[in-house]
Amino acid sequence: MDTPTPVAVLGAGSWGTALAVLLARNGVPTTLWGRSAQAVVDMAAARANTRYLPEMPFPDALALSNSLETSVRDAAIVLVSVPSHSFRDLLDTITPWVAADAGIVWATKGFDPGSGRFLHELVAERLPTHPAAVVTGPSFAREVAQGLPTALTVQSTDADFARRVARLLHAPNFRAYTGTDLLGAELGGAMKNVLAVATGVADGMQLGLNARAGLITRGMNEMLRLGAALGARPETLMGLAGLGDLVLTCTGDLSRNRRLGVALGRGVPLQQAVSEIGQVVESVVTVDEVVRLAQRHAIELPIAEQVQRVLHEEITPIEGLRILMAREQKPEFPE
Repeated sequence: MDTPTPVAVLGAGSWGTALAVLLARNGVPTTLWGRSAQAVVDMAAARANTRYLPEMPFPDALALSNSLETSVRDAAIVLVSVPSHSFRDLLDTITPWVAADAGIVWATKGFDPGSGRFLHELVAERLPTHPAAVVTGPSFAREVAQGLPTALTVQSTDADFARRVARLLHAPNFRAYTGTDLLGAELGGAMKNVLAVATGVADGMQLGLNARAGLITRGMNEMLRLGAALGARPETLMGLAGLGDLVLTCTGDLSRNRRLGVALGRGVPLQQAVSEIGQVVESVVTVDEVVRLAQRHAIELPIAEQVQRVLHEEITPIEGLRILMAREQKPEFPE
């Protein structure tokens, strides 16, 4: 019989909570850490995360903690699920406490703000001898909470570690695939949020389903072009981490980034739209890093560039659309 693998899930937002509950349901010894001590007390009393996922009762086996150090020291796998702007600081804090033989996993989508570095680069720099993996793909926390079928991917340069993590997550209604393209998986997970704003804007402006399909398809083209320049595998971006997540985020009304775009397309000011969503909207930070990467590699990303200008309130959504439609005619796939 395999020795149980204790997992510490760091971050008690909707996705961290959903993953912690999934692991505990699978019989994995799991501790969920939350930054707010009061929130942890409230979750312990209610045996649910009443703020984010009130419909998802906690399994009896799921432990809760507000001690970050204890949670990390006792874990064989540390799974980080915090917004991208918090990732680096949390990683710096926990690095001294990660056990010598422990693995590090993250379910965070985005880049390190300011530096534009991929999150796996930060992990490799701080925990170079530890196996590392990203969990990503088309997955809304609420649907996982409801037990609806979900498929995602675990990507790691250590194939054995990817399979180990996937086995812990795999369940009758939750398929976990594996791969070894960390960079491609992270690029897809980050870039789809930017593109979802564009499709949301189009839907908010009631431009129709043709426009939505065109934006998704041309957005996928932008993702593939940037991925090729960075060394991502095209099959990764055409899989769950890229195309799958792109389609879900661009069409699903549970997507915060899509909802932001819809609000902007209806004329709601940016700050009001973000405030009404009430949770972190990753695209607001991620778009700058995507455009910087493209500029560094001399790649044109028309959709991402106009999303950036809209989110910086340099132009209105209508002006952004006019700029895209006014671009010169060209082959779909230049030779």
